[in-house]
Amino acid sequence: MRIAILGAGKIGESLLAGLRSSDWADIVATSRREERVTELRERHGIEATTDNTAAIKGADVVVLAVKPQILDQVLREIGGDVSGEKLIVSVAAGVPIAAIERRLHPPVRIVRAMPNTPATVAAGATAMALGEHATDADLATAKTIFDSVGLTVVLEESQLDAVTGLSGSGPAYLFLIIEALADAGVKVGLSRRASMQLAAQTVLGSAKLLIESGQHPGMLKDGVTSPGGTAIAGLHTLEAGGLRNVLMNAVEAATRRSRELGEEFLRKL
Repeated sequence: MRIAILGAGKIGESLLAGLRSSDWADIVATSRREERVTELRERHGIEATTDNTAAIKGADVVVLAVKPQILDQVLREIGGDVSGEKLIVSVAAGVPIAAIERRLHPPVRIVRAMPNTPATVAAGATAMALGEHATDADLATAKTIFDSVGLTVVLEESQLDAVTGLSGSGPAYLFLIIEALADAGVKVGLSRRASMQLAAQTVLGSAKLLIESGQHPGMLKDGVTSPGGTAIAGLHTLEAGGLRNVLMNAVEAATRRSRELGEEFLRKL
């Protein structure tokens, strides 16, 4: 199967890296910059070009991995060469399937997906939704692509803005939390290196414990706390500072911004 990845930035490159480990995908990737094209060729041993139209010719799957702000330009560029025989997979945050269909002239088989940057280390979280004309076989193909870089779930498209606010933007929240924990470790006497390692591994290990145990996070939290102990003293401070409320507000704000990006895209049509 030939897969064209248009816009091999962080997410696009993570997908091609994951697919390179398989034996069923023939990959071509694009970038606007010649130096980036050269880098992709040398690093991954794949075909790469600055020409999106040339890249999609002969492709079975076209992955739209460009930023929402330039997606309309790319769709105008490739629109005349997209047929119903190609599966279109979009990872452009906030852009609805209906908007892409308008530019590509239905019926077009489209899967909309929202991965996140941990896909670069094969630990991504991706949610995807099927367009009206996508088939069960298209779902299987898209799932195979995103399973190569982490966990994949299938949802209704109406839920994807919320996914963007939670797991799509979530790594940024967690990097901030890790940085803050490491700063705190330095404040109480640890070296910067040791503090960062311990903070990052604690987040990684806690997530792994939650996933593998299947327990509710509240139960796992209670397992760390003891009467009059250190953890409960720290938790009291976090609750007093409104951490739970701040994180909920962050997800809500990012979800709202994802919807705004989709509305901005629609206004261009």
